[in-house]
Amino acid sequence: MQKKRIRDYGITVGRMKPGARNTITDVPGVKVGHVTIRNENHRTGVTVVVPGPDNAFANKYTASCYVHNGFGKSAGLVQIEELGTLETPVALTNTLNVGLVWDGIVQYTIDRCRAEGVKVTSLNPVVGECNDSGLSDIAVRAVAQEDVLAAIAGAGEEFEEGDVGAGTGTVCYGLKGGIGSASRVIEIGGKEYTVGVLVQSNFGSTVDLVIDGAPAGRRILQMKESRNDMAVSRQDRGSIMTVLATDLPVSSRQLHRIIRRTGVGIARTGAYSGHGSGEVMIGFSTANRVPKDAGGAGGALLTQTVIHEDLINKAFQAAAEASNEAILNSMACAERAVGRDGKVYYSLAEFLPECLHG
Repeated sequence: MQKKRIRDYGITVGRMKPGARNTITDVPGVKVGHVTIRNENHRTGVTVVVPGPDNAFANKYTASCYVHNGFGKSAGLVQIEELGTLETPVALTNTLNVGLVWDGIVQYTIDRCRAEGVKVTSLNPVVGECNDSGLSDIAVRAVAQEDVLAAIAGAGEEFEEGDVGAGTGTVCYGLKGGIGSASRVIEIGGKEYTVGVLVQSNFGSTVDLVIDGAPAGRRILQMKESRNDMAVSRQDRGSIMTVLATDLPVSSRQLHRIIRRTGVGIARTGAYSGHGSGEVMIGFSTANRVPKDAGGAGGALLTQTVIHEDLINKAFQAAAEASNEAILNSMACAERAVGRDGKVYYSLAEFLPECLHG
């Protein structure tokens, strides 16, 4: 049965037009895959965003990253910041599995490059994380290299949202978090482009949750108190990983400006980026590619087409709207879960649409 997303409850986020799927895979070539691990001791997994069908190491993507609050253990951000390129899929997992998932990305890239005759002497796998220890025995690192390879092999344009993959054990605004996505279509110079966002949501305090401008979190607390259920989150802690993809022709510097606006979408859901919350944004464009070697296609000089800065506001708005909706989708699609300590993490869907009305 297909999960209900936030628009299925009559909630339209923002003013811009979404893509056909309203997910990050509306950007041509982008695919998403999951492996979910759910058993007596674990609710965890891995999610991969594959930027395109060809070898990203041989023909790199223009990329950028931004750390709004650095309470996190991500890998690969330093080189993206320095060189402005992405050369592997982007993987998301839990905090203590970053190293093992990193190994999986390395093996995948080495295997592909060997098959294509591409020499690998250095590599920058990109792995983001959220801490899912409330729902999973995080010290027993359950995600293995073969899970990463399976997630990449199974990646597609259609993918699940909610408590799947890297979102299986996450908690958002004291409710069940997960993987969510959304997209926006913008027109620049008479041509349409897509901005897509995928999030791994694991942040926020229940009381602060805002949906469509309504104080939904406060109303959820009232609803829970009427049931004598006081198990709520009253601190903004955790993390959110945000991955943005676009086919808009931009430079790494322009992309850096765009991905920072996903923070606007996060804030619109009520978060204030607490001390223990890591907000990390990673973005790439499929429009401007960078060959691995100067002797490759393009030679010593590279020519890129980028939008005029005066037109970038459309991309800013798209990033803000898509990240806002992606977070709400991650929660609306997630199912109720019980933590290792017996604490219940309800689905946002259990309170919709009642929590929007006073």
